[in-house]
Amino acid sequence: MLVGGLLVVMFVAVVQLALVQHVRNTCIDAAAEGARYAAQVGRDPSDGAARTVELLRQSLAPSYAQDVTARQVDAGGLALVEVTVRAPVPLVGLLGPGGVLELQGHAPVEGP
Repeated sequence: MLVGGLLVVMFVAVVQLALVQHVRNTCIDAAAEGARYAAQVGRDPSDGAARTVELLRQSLAPSYAQDVTARQVDAGGLALVEVTVRAPVPLVGLLGPGGVLELQGHAPVEGP
């Protein structure tokens, strides 16, 4: 009985860790896609933020798309679009404290 309970707790912990990794990877992918979208000719960083919000709402819960920012940065003379997502860490299912994960995606700005 004691061993069975311990195995259940360990299994749930491993599943929760896998969910945290899934959320992290999904947020990074959405930020990178938003940055690539904003880096296209004729687009600006706000387009990338909107695209990231749309992707996060479709793939996770709406609470993961509440704090998304985008800006153009200069990295060693190269113009980049940077999209930042601040999201909750899922502690129990998808519920958790907000703004703990800060993840970014980058893309070089296309020239005309």
